[in-house]
Parts: sequence; C-alpha cells; structure tokens
Amino acid sequence: MSAPNKSYDPVEVEALKPEAVERAREDALEAIAGAGDLEALHEVRIAHAGDRSPLALANREIGALPPKARADAGKRVGRARGEVNKALATRLAELEAERDERVLVEEAVDVTLPARRAPLGARHPLTTLMERIEDVFVAMGYEVAEGPEAEAEWFNFDALNIAPDHPARSEHDTFFLHAPGAGAEGAEGAADAADGPGSGVVLRTHTSPVQIRSLLDREPPVYVVCPGRVFRTDELDATHTPVFHQVELLAVDEGLTMADLRGTLDHMVGALFGADIRTRLRPNYFPFTEPSAEMDMVCYVCRGDSVGNPDRPCRTCSSEGWIELGGCGMVNPRVLTACGVDPERYSGFAFGFGIERMLMFRHNVEDMRDMVEGDVRFTRPFGTEI
Repeated sequence: MSAPNKSYDPVEVEALKPEAVERAREDALEAIAGAGDLEALHEVRIAHAGDRSPLALANREIGALPPKARADAGKRVGRARGEVNKALATRLAELEAERDERVLVEEAVDVTLPARRAPLGARHPLTTLMERIEDVFVAMGYEVAEGPEAEAEWFNFDALNIAPDHPARSEHDTFFLHAPGAGAEGAEGAADAADGPGSGVVLRTHTSPVQIRSLLDREPPVYVVCPGRVFRTDELDATHTPVFHQVELLAVDEGLTMADLRGTLDHMVGALFGADIRTRLRPNYFPFTEPSAEMDMVCYVCRGDSVGNPDRPCRTCSSEGWIELGGCGMVNPRVLTACGVDPERYSGFAFGFGIERMLMFRHNVEDMRDMVEGDVRFTRPFGTEI
C-alpha cells in the first residue's frame, strides 16, 4: 500500500492555479456586466456559474489535493464564486428594475380615459319618448295596437271619411305602392281591400288605419293607443321629414264626450311636461272627427310670459305663449259606421300628434335632420335608457 503523496505541488493542477481562477472570475464578471437583458443574463449564469462553468470544474479538483493544499485552493475558488454569485444577484436586480420601468412606460394605462375606446351608442330618443307615451296610456287602461306600414287605401282613406278627391290622396302627398282605385265600399269590403282591384296600396300617411283595424277586430268598448312610423312625400329639412312617427289614440264606448277627451289630453300633457301645464282646444276640421279641434299647450319654457313682452322673447313658442301639439275630436259617425259600430249607441274620441315634434318641444331640438342621421353625438346626451 502506497503512502500519501505529501510532496504533491497544487500549482501543477492547471484549473486551480491562482491566475486561472482569477481569469475565470474576471471573465464571469465581465460577462455579467455586459448582459443587456434577463435572457442574456440567464445564458451568462449557465456559462459562468453553472455546473459546467470553469469555477465549478475547478471546485471539483479541490478534493484531489493533499489536505494541506485544500484550504488555500478552497478559499481562492470559494471567494471567486462568491463574487460571481454576488455580481449575478446585483445585475439581476438591475435588469428587473429596468424591465419594470420599461413596462410601466410601454404598457401604461391611462385610467382617466373611458373604459372602452369604441364609443357606446344609445337608444334613440324617439324610441324612448314613444315608450314613455305608451306607458302613460297603458297606466290608464289603454292597449297598444300596431298595424302594417304598407296599407290599403280603404283603411288609410275611405274608412276615415277621406273622399277620393281629397288632396291628401294625391301623389303629391302620398307614396303609392299600387295603382290607386276607387276603394272598397263599406265594412264588408275591408277584409279584401288590400288585394281587391278597386283599392290601391300606399305607405300609410298616419297611424289612423290602426284605429280602423282595431274597431274591426274588437267589440266596443275599445281603448287603444297606436304608435308607429308613417310616410309622406315631404322634403327633408329642419322641420319636415318624409319618414316620421306618430302616436294616435282611440276610445270608443257608450257615453264618451268632449269632456272625456279634454281630461285625457290634460293628463297626457301633465305626465310629459309637468302638472302645471295648461291646455286649450281650438276649433278645426278633420274628415274623421266631428267636432274637431287643435290642441295647444302653454309654452313650457316661458309659461306665456313672453307674449307682448319684448324684453323676454321666447324662441320655443315664438313669443306666442302657446305650442300646437296636434289634432283631436270626437270620432265621426261615418267612421264608426264604416267599421260596423252603431253610432247611435257608441261614441268615441281620437287624437294624434308627431313624436318628432314632441321631441323638439321637450328637448329644444332645432333641426329634425339630426334625428335621422344616426350620429351618436345626438343620441348619447339623451341617455342609454332601457
């Protein structure tokens, strides 16, 4: 058995020479300092502090040294590895701090901006106003009725006591989809009026045909409110549009009078504009009502104080003190007869007005074209009501 080699010179182990250890340490520190990002630093860690790095291989050679030589070599290699690990930790902290600062700049979120970059739209104010009006009358016991927009002449004109030579039945006022004719005669012709050779088909000029259909489909008493889109050959300008919306009301029952009509209108105006708004009826003429009237309400802006007062002009009512809402009256007996209702037993009242006009009154909209252009800058201020 051979004795320990006490004369072994550790300098002869190349990896443990002081200059080799120092060179490995300097190479590692230089590589660490030159790492530009975390990925590069990871590669440096593997190359200079991993299991196959020069200092790790030198550390393995220490066990082969004589006991007296191990201490110096171990201190030398351990000191070098400690400096490398410390440099790695310092550089890692620096690179992580740089990354976090860069992320804060590149991925910054401005919390003062809207949550969504695409602007949200809103329900059209015409829709919300129409539904509010419906709610007013549904609360009074009325039923919401609807009908087709392409309507037979009989429903749109004849049943409403509008004579064949009436100006409203000309192409200057009405969109015709089918060649106009004389129209079906009486309630018995209503069922096939749209398909009959004697009746033209039009885009309805008012929602009154829905009232006729309601009387034909129901037995009195009838209480219906009829909202919908209507069409007339008007040019699009600040106060007219060829496509607009109306709400009409029909009540047919025993013993109804103008007093019932006036009370209903007052309730509607109070619900929409305020309980202190006064109304008035002015005599007028409509073929489908008799007697007929125009309904006005006191200006909700100036309350009539602008009349004769040049110091307080009112643009809403043009300093007249009153705003016209629409036509109304007691249902003409001829209309009841055309729908098979006995005018000796039943009476009724009706009225109608334009939703666009009501919207202009309520919200001081000056140009009706804003309502049809689809610009969300017009609809959003009215809110996103559900």
